Order: sequence, then structure tokens, then C-alpha cells
Amino acid sequence: MRHDRLLNRGGSDGAQHAESDSEVGEMVSMVMQEGQMAKLIYASNVSLDGYTEDERGAFDWAAPDDEVFVFITDLLRPAGTYLYGRRLYDTMAVWETDDTLAAHSDLMSDFANVWKAADKVVYSTTLADVSTANTRLERHFDPGAIRDLKAAASRDLIVGGPNLAAQALKPGLVDECHLFVWPVVLGGRNPALPTETRAELELLDERRFSSGVVLLSYRPL
Repeated sequence: MRHDRLLNRGGSDGAQHAESDSEVGEMVSMVMQEGQMAKLIYASNVSLDGYTEDERGAFDWAAPDDEVFVFITDLLRPAGTYLYGRRLYDTMAVWETDDTLAAHSDLMSDFANVWKAADKVVYSTTLADVSTANTRLERHFDPGAIRDLKAAASRDLIVGGPNLAAQALKPGLVDECHLFVWPVVLGGRNPALPTETRAELELLDERRFSSGVVLLSYRPL
């Protein structure tokens, strides 16, 4: 079974945990050092031509196998707060509101527990209320408030979704970008990175998966 609710896209069920937390920490540079300010990390699936959705707005082209699923779970595990727009929040909230997902496998149960443990901030002008615990609703994205949140946080923050990430990238709030590049050309919509913003990036790491997915980790300069 493959389930399309992970990062901005997919999910999985299946076999046993194949990667250790320590290896993932080395690969994506997410382990915080004592006294270091929390990082804001943008993580996203992206097609080879740069999109997060196909022409229909669908995400099913990025349903991960167990190897990628485990890696994404361990990528999210150290983070204390997730920042979402409404659409991504609605997609991800089922990991808490639908108990049957976690019951499918140990991998899906682990991801559900990781997701539920983090705080969430949802940015929406239309959402009336949130359906998950440890979640607050904000009407507007305030860069100053995010700087304060980073300064006060003891764990890293994850921003998900290209539109919200663009609002964080433009004022220089994003500390790392982790892009899971899928071997597909979509000709789609919603590019993973803002097209009107120029930024120089330093490559932190890269990883190839057996499915053909490549993780590219960058730090804005």
C-alpha cells in the first residue's frame, strides 16, 4: 500500500525501519549544537522540472517507498514545530485524525507519532478552526514573529508547502532546504522554489535512493 500524505506529498507502509536517526542527522545536518539558534528548514518533494504538483494539482506522483519514507520520518523527527498553509495542513492532519493510517504498519505508526508530537502553526485567512492538538491558527505570515519563534525554540522548525516557504525564503528566514527530487517531469504547477527570487546556495549534502529519488540539501548564503 502507498499513501499520499507525507511532506507536501506521499507516504508509505511496509517493512522494518532501515535507517538510524544518527545517520539521517549526519546526512541532513539537523542535529542542533548546544547554544545554537533553532533552524528553519524547508523540506519538499519536487519533480525534476521543479514542481510540487502535477497539472491537476495532484501529489500522487511522489508516493515514497519504504526507504524514502523512513528517511523523511527521521528528517522530521528532531523538529519541534511545523509551519503549514491550509492545504498542506488539511492533507497532513489525517495523521492525527484518522487512526487507521497508523494501524497499517510500524512505519506509518512511527510517522504518525512523530507528526503528532510536534507543534503546528497553520497560516490561513479562511480556515475557521484546527482539528489537531498542539496547533494554533495564524491569519498572516509575519517574518518578525518567525524570527522570534526561532530565537525561542529549543528544536528546529519545518516549513512545508511552496507558497509558505517562499514567504520565508524572501526575507532570509530559511536556514536549510532539503529537496527530494523525483525522476519525473511534470510540466506542473506550484514550483518548489520562488521564481522571482534569486539566492545563492551552498550544497550541504546529497543522497541517492534506490527508487531514483535524490535528496539535495542546501544552505542559503
